[in-house]
Formats: sequence, structure tokens, C-alpha cells
Amino acid sequence: MRPVVAVLVPCYNEESAISKVVADFRAALPEATVFVYDNNSTDRTVDIARAAGAVVRIERLQGKGNVVRRMFADIEADIFILVDGDDTYDAPSAPQMIELLLNESLDMVNAVRVESSAAAYRLGHRFGNRALTGFVAWMFGSRSSDMLSGYRAFSRRFVKTFPALAGGFEIETELTVHALELGLPISEIRTPYRERPPGSVSKLHTYRDGARIARTIFNLIKGEKPLAFFSIAALVLALMSVGLAVPVVVTYMHTGLVPRLPTAILAVSMMMIAALSLTCGLVLDTVTRGRKEAKRIAYLSVPIRFMPPPQ
Repeated sequence: MRPVVAVLVPCYNEESAISKVVADFRAALPEATVFVYDNNSTDRTVDIARAAGAVVRIERLQGKGNVVRRMFADIEADIFILVDGDDTYDAPSAPQMIELLLNESLDMVNAVRVESSAAAYRLGHRFGNRALTGFVAWMFGSRSSDMLSGYRAFSRRFVKTFPALAGGFEIETELTVHALELGLPISEIRTPYRERPPGSVSKLHTYRDGARIARTIFNLIKGEKPLAFFSIAALVLALMSVGLAVPVVVTYMHTGLVPRLPTAILAVSMMMIAALSLTCGLVLDTVTRGRKEAKRIAYLSVPIRFMPPPQ
């Protein structure tokens, strides 16, 4: 029995690239079904994808994250290949990703982009990716060197238990942090990354989408590591409180008076808020642990259909 493979291609206005993407993945994975989910294209993307042999479906809610959420909910398969529809990723690498996924019983294989030309990867995107990947590695563990790659292979167990809350390009951050936080078995391979074909325009806005990704990371840290988040806030407030209180205390020790009463009240208030922040962190850390246990149980409830071959 061979695993059922589904290639998932989210796209928007990719008529210049989608035909080649579908053809390349059908050639690389002849037994796989290629699903193209169109996200309100205003060109001929849908007709071209259907003519190329893809199963075409529509997601009206705009944003890549919304499309991925719909894909993961709708499609049943044993192995899922998620790839952007802009023809920048290497289809012949897909069999290697699947082989690694099966042989090591992994839940995610990430394609680390190796650009074939300077035009393939804009400087701003490269810098932003490295900065965000490094920050996530510092907070959640260093097991991914290209967090924002749009080319990945997943197990059914991962896909069917992934919450998929993001609406836009921050979905890649969510995928990575979900795997890191639950300690799922993941790996990565290096694959060629080429520039877009003529007529294809990137939908990723360096500053706007970078800000959304940074906000997602901030929210994930607050939600997944509340004790660290609120402890840092408590420490900052406590230090500010001490800084304000020291002159007041020194003056009181010398004169027995508190001439700067508003400053004293502010210092005490900030220390109280610091204590409350630390308490919130402790309480939310317990809640987060319960949520993580629930996600882990949901993950374990999905049966494994394919085991790695015996060594």
C-alpha cells in the first residue's frame, strides 16, 4: 500500500506560473493529486490550472493563512506537500522530502531555500527572514533555518491537528512554532530557489507583512510562553519602581520627610503592577500547559498509517 500524496498550491493571480507549477509537480509526483486553491484571482489562473490537470477549488476569504486553513480541513491524504504557486520552488525535490518524511517518521520537512540568482531572494526579505528565524530559534529552539519557506511536506497527523489561526503570510511562522513548541519530529533539506517568471509579482510586502509576522511572533510568545513574557514585564516594572523609590527613600532617611509624595505613590503602584504581572504569568503558564497537553493528546489521537522501514 502506497501513501496518498496531495500537493497543495495556494495562489492568487499566478496565470504566468501556475501551469508550469502543476506540470512540474505532476511530473515529479505522478501518483499525487495537485490541488490548486484560488484566492480571488482576477486573471485566468483558475482556467489555466484546471487545463493543466489540477483539481481547482476556491477560497473567498483573502489571505494565504485562510487558504491553508481551508486546504488542511478539506483534503484527506497521508502526505501533504504545501508549495506556493509562483514557480520559485523546485518540484524535483518533492520525492526527496517525502522519502525523508517516511524514512524518519517525521511530521514536517522544511525546504531551506538556496537561491540560484541574486534576483530570486530580495535583500529585505533575506534580512527579515534571518532576523525573525533567529528570534524564534532563541525563544522556541533552533531546529529551523528558514522559517518563512513556502515549501514543506507534512504528515497527516500534523495537518489534522494544526490549529491554523493566521490569516496571511504569517502562517509559516505559525507552522514552525507549532512544531517547535510541541517538540514534533521535523527536519529540513536544502532546495533550489529561483526567481519568479516574467509577469509574476510577489504578493509579500516587506514592511507590512514583516510587521504582521513580528506581531504574530509577539502573540505566540505571549500565548505559548506567558511566564517568560510576564516575568520580563514584571522585572522591567520592578526596576523602574526601585529607580523611582531610591531618591525618595534616601531623602526620607536624611530628613524624615517624603516631599515627593506623587513619586512615592507611583513607585509603589509600579511595584504592585509588577507583582500582578508575575502572578498573571504564573497562572497563564498553568493554563498554557493544559492547552499544550490537549494539543498533544489531539496529535496522538491521529493514527500513524506508515511506519519507517526496519533498519
